[in-house]
Amino acid sequence: MGTQIISFLLFLFLSLFTNLSFQANTDDQTHFFTLMKQSLRGIPFSSWNATGNSYCNYTGIGCDSRGYVIDMDLSGWSVSGNFPGDVCSYLPELRSLRIGHATNINGNFPAGINNCTLLEELNMTSLGLTGTLPDFSSMKLLRILDLSYNLFSGVFPASITNLTNLEVLNFNENSNFNYWQLSEEISRLSKLRVMVLSTCMLQGPIPKSIGNMIELVDLELSGNLLSGPIPAELGKLKKLRQLELYYNQHLSGEIPEELGNLTELIDLDLSVNQLTGKIPESICKLPKLQVVQLYNNSLSGGIPSAIGDSKALTMLSLYDNFLTGEVPKNLGASSEMLVLDLSENRLTGELPPNICKGGKLKYLLVLQNLFTGELPESYAKCESLLRFRVSYNHLQGSIPPGLLALPHASIIDLSFNNLDGSIPNSIANAKNLSELFLQKNRLSGTLPPEISQAGNLVKIDLSSNLISGPIPVEIGNLRKLNLLMLQGNKLNSSIPTTLSSLKYLNVLDLSSNQLTGNIPESICELLPNSINFSNNNLSGPVPLSLIRGGLAESLIGNPGLCVYVNTSVSTLFPVCQQLSSSSKRKASHIWVIATSVVVVIIGLALLIQRRFSKDRSTLEQDEFITTSSFSYEVQSFHKITFDQREIVEALVDKNIVGHGGSGTVFKIELKSGHTVAVKKLWTRKTKDPSLEDQLSVDKELKTEVQTLGSIRHKNIVKLYSYFSSSDLNLLVYEYMPNGNLWDSLHRGRNLLDWPIRHKIALGVAQGLAYLHHDLLPPIIHRDIKSTNILLNADYQPKVADFGVAKVLQTKGMDSTTTSIAGTYGYMAPEYSYASRATTKCDVYSFGVVLMELITGKKPVETEFGESKNIIYWVSCKVETKEGAVEVLDKRLQGVFRDEMIKVLRIAIRCTCKAPTHRPTMNEVVQLLIEADPCKFDTCKSFNKIKDQSQVIRIDL
Repeated sequence: MGTQIISFLLFLFLSLFTNLSFQANTDDQTHFFTLMKQSLRGIPFSSWNATGNSYCNYTGIGCDSRGYVIDMDLSGWSVSGNFPGDVCSYLPELRSLRIGHATNINGNFPAGINNCTLLEELNMTSLGLTGTLPDFSSMKLLRILDLSYNLFSGVFPASITNLTNLEVLNFNENSNFNYWQLSEEISRLSKLRVMVLSTCMLQGPIPKSIGNMIELVDLELSGNLLSGPIPAELGKLKKLRQLELYYNQHLSGEIPEELGNLTELIDLDLSVNQLTGKIPESICKLPKLQVVQLYNNSLSGGIPSAIGDSKALTMLSLYDNFLTGEVPKNLGASSEMLVLDLSENRLTGELPPNICKGGKLKYLLVLQNLFTGELPESYAKCESLLRFRVSYNHLQGSIPPGLLALPHASIIDLSFNNLDGSIPNSIANAKNLSELFLQKNRLSGTLPPEISQAGNLVKIDLSSNLISGPIPVEIGNLRKLNLLMLQGNKLNSSIPTTLSSLKYLNVLDLSSNQLTGNIPESICELLPNSINFSNNNLSGPVPLSLIRGGLAESLIGNPGLCVYVNTSVSTLFPVCQQLSSSSKRKASHIWVIATSVVVVIIGLALLIQRRFSKDRSTLEQDEFITTSSFSYEVQSFHKITFDQREIVEALVDKNIVGHGGSGTVFKIELKSGHTVAVKKLWTRKTKDPSLEDQLSVDKELKTEVQTLGSIRHKNIVKLYSYFSSSDLNLLVYEYMPNGNLWDSLHRGRNLLDWPIRHKIALGVAQGLAYLHHDLLPPIIHRDIKSTNILLNADYQPKVADFGVAKVLQTKGMDSTTTSIAGTYGYMAPEYSYASRATTKCDVYSFGVVLMELITGKKPVETEFGESKNIIYWVSCKVETKEGAVEVLDKRLQGVFRDEMIKVLRIAIRCTCKAPTHRPTMNEVVQLLIEADPCKFDTCKSFNKIKDQSQVIRIDL
């Protein structure tokens, strides 16, 4: 009986203790959620009611049957603030903590988390957390550890090798760690399936012991500084599907034959290293291998024939090696190839005829090899192709007619071969073609007028061929044309005046032909950056505008050309001795007009001097009048008629339309009917300005303005003129009636639909590509942002406000900015600390603009959190397709969702932290062309919907 009483009392005691313990834990858990509400802000915290144990019903919270919190999932929530550090002091049973991609959680890594000894999953990806990481040794039960896309610094936590239950380890993109090496102890993680340690400052050799981690499915060590050979022991990883070691640059030696044992491998990327030797045939026999990327190494030998039998291969990228021999004839015959890039090798023989057999090939790039034979007829049926480049080979024969009619191709490059025959008139069907390169071949016949129907052409190079006959007048219909090179042929007509329609032409080379007749005055209105009519049979007087433009030397080798007396280039050309009666009358009229102008100028100068001496005090009240008129040095770059005084007198407050980083902008309607925008540049107001420094600024500013004035591109705003005096500098631009992109996106009443936004994005990209790739030296904008993108009446974008602002800022004339030209939210990270601009800085800023267009959000908004921007916000969302859809501007109709996601991917590439990972602007242009929302007539159905709903408007 006594024993039963004791047992009963003991039971009561234990029950009471358990209840008291549970009550204590309940209070702790309730207190924790109170702390959460205090330290974090955002939905759905407003609906949390921390009373009793109701937290088990909270969104994202899971409890066990006893009421203990075991799971917390805040992934992707739009919350902000600091996450409570000592979470497991309040939630002792916590098993899973997922707060990755929560928009604005910030600060250091919560040090107390290492006390969560029961934790099995910890996901804190993409939070931008900083600070050093603690010892993880106490978290023995961890299966998933994902701390990718953060900013941790200091020593990498070697204690992870103690977490022997780990299945997923992800530290991707943590580039602030000290340099560290992966120890042989990593093999203790024998259960690991996924190991992603890309771009986290790894150096030294790859441990051989990784070969013992036989559960690995995904091994990614790219973007580091690993060196030495690839261990043959990796061939033991029989379950491996993805092996990425690219962009280490120092991995050397041969590719181990043992990698051919990885029978589950799908993706192999060893690019951008120092690998040598042959491509192992064993790898090419892998049955599931879809992607093989070995480019930018020093591999030699041939491409193993076994790869031609692959039924899985979709991408083969081997460019920039020393490969020799022939390409397997059956490559692509059994698989649906998407990409073949064999460029920059020493490959011989004929091109693989079956590469397009799968019907999905998008990129065929084999330039700079030693290929011979003819272009396979099968290529003319490869309608999926976007880029086709076979230049710098020894190809012969004619061009298959269908090849120039591929409906989606944006680049066709057959240059530097031995092709003959004529240019097929089927080019009329090349509706998407933007760049056609056929130079340095043996093409003959005439230039087909049908080329004018390929209306998206931007660049045409047919130089150094045997093309004869006339330049078709229809070529003037190619309104987007930026480059036209026809030199070194046998063209024998006059220069068609329709070329004057090519308003965006920057390079025009017609030299070394048999052209006859006069140089049309209308063409001189273009005055491209580069013009060459030399070595022809042109005759008649050299237009004065070419002489003034400094282009006279580009006309030598035309014996029939002459100049009038007293020109600055009379040593290059004979004097026009005999004038027709009409020419004499014209010259006489010019002389009379010039004399009259001089008389008027002298008279006006006397009047101004008299007025100035009569009433000096009145004139001093108006800064513009005292320094206006003929005291200005004026440089003009485009033909437009206006009076200098008319411009200056219109610089009044009522005409102000904005203020930029370097001056005030005025809208001025001229008597001639033109409307121009005039920027009055800020001037330096100091008590003791350095004359030497000021002269330096003026000289550099003028040089920069001359550079900008020489630019002619449809997507770069025209600079008409530059007025300069001792105390005032004016820039006269074309006026853009739809203002800037910032106002249209963030303040405008009319919602820009996606086709218009894509049009804007493509136009800006084409303008930047011109600056970066078509000019020598290239021009770097330094301040790409939506306020510097102007829109004309048709929403055609034009890049503005560069160069001049940079000069002013670097010389200290603009007190409103730092010495770095750039804007917070748009500025590339390397520019902010290195102060050295590169073209990749412009690419980054353009990526931010793309994100504005896609999301409708500003680069910096309070919802992103303190010190967070749109790039961070987007990166937090795009891990899943649903997240990617969530960032799209919800005001737009869903018709173009897939196209918008394509452009989102481009924006993410443009804003990579590492400049080397960003594409060039030429690449961006092509990617945007491929993402054209109207490519497959989607816009027609969209416009029907839009017509039914009339105009979409937003009430502010």
